[in-house]
Amino acid sequence: MGRVEKKLVTKEEWEKKLQNVKIRKEDMNKLVMNFLVTEGYVEAAETFENESGTSPGVDLSSIADRTAIRKAVQSGDVEDAIERVNDLNPEILEERAHLFFHLQQQRLIELIRAGSVEEALEFAQEYLAPRGEENAAFLEELERTIALLAFEDATSSPVRDLLDASQRQKTASELNAAILSSKCQDKEPRLPILLKMMVWAQNHLDEKLTYPRITDFLTAKLEDPQASGSTSCEEAV
Repeated sequence: MGRVEKKLVTKEEWEKKLQNVKIRKEDMNKLVMNFLVTEGYVEAAETFENESGTSPGVDLSSIADRTAIRKAVQSGDVEDAIERVNDLNPEILEERAHLFFHLQQQRLIELIRAGSVEEALEFAQEYLAPRGEENAAFLEELERTIALLAFEDATSSPVRDLLDASQRQKTASELNAAILSSKCQDKEPRLPILLKMMVWAQNHLDEKLTYPRITDFLTAKLEDPQASGSTSCEEAV
């Protein structure tokens, strides 16, 4: 086995390179506004528009329906969310079988959460089982959800994650993306996409350089490669 040399870039050198990268404040403001609009934070978007002068690009009042639908799912009132979506545009659910199934699955989860066992079983048999017979992936998700009923305390079951707030958030985000797509708008904010690209770029740089990585994206603090004891070469098989 040999040793592959990797160039070492000090923190000082890296920071100097970063200082030479010019990013316009206007572009940063557009990223922030895009995030607020896409995620449906109307009041925050209005405040940011007044403070920064950044145009939201859409009529903020038009976001109200989408925000109400998202909040309905996040609060567990999926039936209300479905009614609102159908009032807004019935084709959204008609054309997206996976999304409609996930909303119905969420309704089942909410019935189980409320302890309505008989109603949950009847609902699953009437609305979800037929779809499971047509789609193996749906059947697997249905079986996983029904498994919650096998435990006296569902919160301690192996599938307890279905009862987490993150499950509601996941369903709400999928529905939110579908509504945005139906209006020919970005389905997800650009900021998280840029963060994923940054992680991808760092992973590729790791193969060639020893440099100050960002390991905490909340603070964007650069890790000093010399202070962490990083080496400028590695073994090659």
